[in-house]
Amino acid sequence: MHHPLVAVSTDAKDFENYTWHAAPQQYLDAALSVAGVLPVLVPALGEKIDLDSLLASVDGVMLTGSKSNVYPALYGGEASAENGPYDHARDATTLPLIRKAIERGVPLLAICRGIQELNVALGGTLATEIQEREGSLDHRAPQSDVQDERFAIRHPVRVSPAGCFASIFGPGDIQVNSVHRQGIGERAPRLQVEAAASDGTIEAVSVKDAAAFAVGVQWHPEYWAASDENSARIFRAFGDAVRAHAAARSSGGLPARTAAG
Repeated sequence: MHHPLVAVSTDAKDFENYTWHAAPQQYLDAALSVAGVLPVLVPALGEKIDLDSLLASVDGVMLTGSKSNVYPALYGGEASAENGPYDHARDATTLPLIRKAIERGVPLLAICRGIQELNVALGGTLATEIQEREGSLDHRAPQSDVQDERFAIRHPVRVSPAGCFASIFGPGDIQVNSVHRQGIGERAPRLQVEAAASDGTIEAVSVKDAAAFAVGVQWHPEYWAASDENSARIFRAFGDAVRAHAAARSSGGLPARTAAG
């Protein structure tokens, strides 16, 4: 079976006197086994990468979550030790990659840090330590050494009946996991809210004027994609959009606008 290629963001991490470019396996497993696409890791090398050549060679882009946060100066904020760690190499790679992928109509799935990168790339801001806001839920993972407990599906989000996610999930509430301490602050003008938590935290967005599937989620569907139907639906929708883009490229046509585009 032929699997179309999907470019996957990486973190730059210093380990054993080397700089490594890495992505968590859960994202890669979900991409291959649930979306049916072949993930290809893109090193966080910033402007050294020819993004046009990269995007001419793949049929999708997936942005992973990360412990690091987008550097605040990129959206008019101030850096602090409490808000870190930061990954300047990743920022220098993902933000232009997002803009270029949308411009070229390449399907995009942005998860956790990815949705925050998407918002910043298109001119929005981020809110930090959102659990400290009055009336806010605590969206951080519970304290545990057991990953299944940290990534447990534990709170509802309301899916907008007017958005593209209604075609993926149907309108109403779905249950998601929550492992973040910052989120979208001022929403970028090109983004449409697709789902929100009961405290108003934006949990999912789509790019209004994108020519193809271009969405972001604040939760972690990759962790339970093999066993949770709603988590799987996101990856299947992404995989369908990637295959549509690949088919359009092979036939010489333009990628069709999908329900989530």
